[in-house]
Amino acid sequence: METPVEPERARPGKVRFILAALPLVIFAALAAIFWSQLGSGRNISEIPSALIGTKAPALAMPPLEGATFNGAAMPPLTDAAIKGKLTLVNVWASWCVPCREENPLILQLSKDPRLTVVGINYKDKTENALRFLGELGNPFSAIGVDPRGKAAIDWGVYGIPESYLVDASGTIVYKRVGPFDDRSLKNGLYPAIEKAMAVTN
Repeated sequence: METPVEPERARPGKVRFILAALPLVIFAALAAIFWSQLGSGRNISEIPSALIGTKAPALAMPPLEGATFNGAAMPPLTDAAIKGKLTLVNVWASWCVPCREENPLILQLSKDPRLTVVGINYKDKTENALRFLGELGNPFSAIGVDPRGKAAIDWGVYGIPESYLVDASGTIVYKRVGPFDDRSLKNGLYPAIEKAMAVTN
């Protein structure tokens, strides 16, 4: 009768080697995923949002005191400010360097007759926000002040600047994370505007 053979136990040295190598294997796997994403050509600035295709969150924010639009006091950012209009909602702050870089393009968009451009001033000081607009120009027909970031949470903001295109029915149809540039306007926002206009017409 044969004596049963006991399974070979892992040697302590082998176990230590496996445990030591495990973090390296995990790091290599994460690095491979990262590089594949970079090489995919996908624009990570245009992050899909669960809000796209849904009604925009309610707007009921006080105005930026001291700001003006067409010579009058800046109106508050409410649902009435965007109702029935194709609207670009831009989240910005004076302390945000990319917001400064983006401002000339937002000014350009504010001159587009198809669009209404409004702003959510995020966690900013009034005097700094007014200085920002005075130096760089005010592209907004209405500005809502969001000192604690509550509205930004409702809109699903990742980081600023961030922009949302809301169609005339009040539905979010496009989102941009990060500053606009010529490429993102051409390949992202402008096609979204044309599509929204086609649906409206």
